[in-house]
Amino acid sequence: VEDQRARWERKRSRTAKELLETEHKYLEQLDLVVTYFVTILKAKGTLKPAVLETVFGPLESIYSASHVLSFHLERGNLGPGLESFCQNLDLYGHYAENLEQANKTLKEQLRKNKSFRRFKKLQESRPQFQGRELEDLLPLPLQRLHQYKHFFRDLLENTSPGSAEHLKLAKAVKFVSEISQWVQVITEKRENSLQLFRVQKLLKGQKTQVLTPGRWYIREGWLLVVPSKGEELKRRMFFLFSDILIAAKPCHPLHPLNSHKLACQAVYPLHQCTVDKVFGHTRSQGGLLSLSFPHKALLLMSSDQQDINDWYQSLTAAVR
Repeated sequence: VEDQRARWERKRSRTAKELLETEHKYLEQLDLVVTYFVTILKAKGTLKPAVLETVFGPLESIYSASHVLSFHLERGNLGPGLESFCQNLDLYGHYAENLEQANKTLKEQLRKNKSFRRFKKLQESRPQFQGRELEDLLPLPLQRLHQYKHFFRDLLENTSPGSAEHLKLAKAVKFVSEISQWVQVITEKRENSLQLFRVQKLLKGQKTQVLTPGRWYIREGWLLVVPSKGEELKRRMFFLFSDILIAAKPCHPLHPLNSHKLACQAVYPLHQCTVDKVFGHTRSQGGLLSLSFPHKALLLMSSDQQDINDWYQSLTAAVR
C-alpha cells in the first residue's frame, strides 16, 4: 500500500508540474492576443465594440480564469484551483459556439477595414509573435480544453480515492468531459455544414437540394454502375448522406462554366432501401453491392475489395 501511494504521488506530482508548465505557456500565448490585440483595439477604437466582441468572444474571461488556475497551481492548491476554474469552464463552450462567426467577421474586417489590416500586420511582426498570426492563436482555447481533459483524468487516477481532493478532481473530470462533449458536437455540426456546402457547390445547378437541416454527410467516391441490359459499365460519383444517396456524373470537360462540376443523375431516398453484398469475398476481384428501392434496383461495383466493404458498412449503417 505504501509503495502504491508513493507511486501515485510521484505520477501525480509529475502531472501537476506538467499541467503548470503548459498552463504558463498557454497563458503566454493568450497574453499576446489580449495585450497586443484586444486591449489596444479597445483603446484605439479601430474595431466597433460589437465587432471586437464577435472576433474575440469571451477570450479575456478565459485568460482571467487561467490566471487564477495558474496562481493556485503555483502554490500547490490543486483542489481549490480546480474548483474555481470549473465554474468558468462553460466559457470554452461559448467560445466554440462563437468561433465560426469570429473567423467570418475577422476575414470580413481584413477585407474591408484598411486600418485594421495594417494594425494586424504590425502587431504580428513583433518578435513576441515569432511569426505566428492571429488566426493561429484564436483556436488555442479549444486545443487547451482537450489537454485539460487528459491532465485532470491523470491526476484523478493518481489521487488516493478516499481523499477530499479525489472528490474535487472527479467533479472536475466530469465537468471538463461535459464541456468537451458540447464543443465536440459544435465542431461536428460545423464540419458537417462545410461538407454539405462543398457538395452543393460541386453539383451543377440548384435543382438538387443538399443543404437540408438534419442531414449528415457520410462519404463519397467513384463506383461503377452495372446496367441491367448488358450495356457497358458507367462510372459515377456517389455521395452518401444520412437520408439520401446521390449519383452524379462529370460535366463535359470543355463546358465553359461547369467543366469541374458534376451533374446530378439521381437521388435515392434511403428510408425504404435494402442493401446486399452480391459477392466480394475474394481480394482480387473487388465486389458488387445490390441496392433495392421501391421503384428502382441498383447494382454497384468496385474492383477494390476494401472500398466495397466500406461502402457496404456505410450504407447499411445509414439505412439502419
